[in-house]
Amino acid sequence: MIKAKILKIYLREGDKFEGELMYKHIMKILKREGISGATVYKGICGYGVRGVAEFDIFRLSVNLPVIIECVDIEENINRVLPKLYEVIKNNGLIIITDCHVYKGETYE
Repeated sequence: MIKAKILKIYLREGDKFEGELMYKHIMKILKREGISGATVYKGICGYGVRGVAEFDIFRLSVNLPVIIECVDIEENINRVLPKLYEVIKNNGLIIITDCHVYKGETYE
């Protein structure tokens, strides 16, 4: 068992940083910084302080919720946080929770 952290970042798929989709930019940062792995999930609907995010066939753009999730040791998560804050600013939400990773082990 390894003590680790789950890092989740909530965005909208259309959010951008310096002309690039923010979720793609963040994935590049996570990979460059050696985070063990990350996944982007696309939601079908959501709401928060920036309003409702949902698919509307009559709109020209789609701005659905996106969640980036990664799991790594606390040291690695803490190292990448300042870079993530710089990119996300007020456009998203970062959540960090404790977890235990069982890799190739059985849990009893």
